[in-house]
Amino acid sequence: MILETNDFDVKKIVIKKSLEDGEAMEIIEQKKTDPFKSLLSRPKKEDIHIDSLKLIYEGSLIVSGKYNADYFRKASHTIDVDSNVHDVVIGDGIFQVRSKSGLEKAFVGKRGKNKIDLDLEEHVFVEGEDELTFDHNGMQIELPFKIDSKNIENFPTKILDEGNSNVKKPDFSYDSAIDKLKIHLKKPLEDDIRDLKDEFVLHDITEVYIPIFEARLSDLKKKVGIIRIDAVRKKIL
Repeated sequence: MILETNDFDVKKIVIKKSLEDGEAMEIIEQKKTDPFKSLLSRPKKEDIHIDSLKLIYEGSLIVSGKYNADYFRKASHTIDVDSNVHDVVIGDGIFQVRSKSGLEKAFVGKRGKNKIDLDLEEHVFVEGEDELTFDHNGMQIELPFKIDSKNIENFPTKILDEGNSNVKKPDFSYDSAIDKLKIHLKKPLEDDIRDLKDEFVLHDITEVYIPIFEARLSDLKKKVGIIRIDAVRKKIL
């Protein structure tokens, strides 16, 4: 089941753009032949028409959470005992010394320490927390910039509502993002365990909207090309 926004307390952030429309148009004018070039030809700039330029806000997802587990697992630990000790009694168990090989006897002699293998159970506690970021299409990424008070808009909801037609929500369900975080935090467990108690706690879901200038271009043959510019880093995507 895919849960809707109302099922989660989702925080929304809009990153400030550092590129104005005029600057974006200059970049596109310089690069407008790129979508149409091939190994054998490159069209003239005057043959490429800029049909439209719009600022869109493309959503990414950040999910953070914590995973805890405790369980019992079988284990074996080796202890050293004096050479005259033949076995060790722990509770109702009697643990015999390990037989020495001929090489060990020759090397350490009769006075060398004896070894005892203790088959027992360990009570294991696991704890981990982290966050994962996914781009608009659900691919795991690292954002190329930090999110802080200096580069985020003060009124994100207003900006998103005003530009509603140019807002692209993440094309990736919250459930899918959370499942990937669970898998990331929940490390593979040993095969022989018992009494597993584990818990996943979701901390935050954040939609991060990145401003992107998107230009639609066409050539004399009506072939269409798209140029996208990251309006934060002023970089062609």
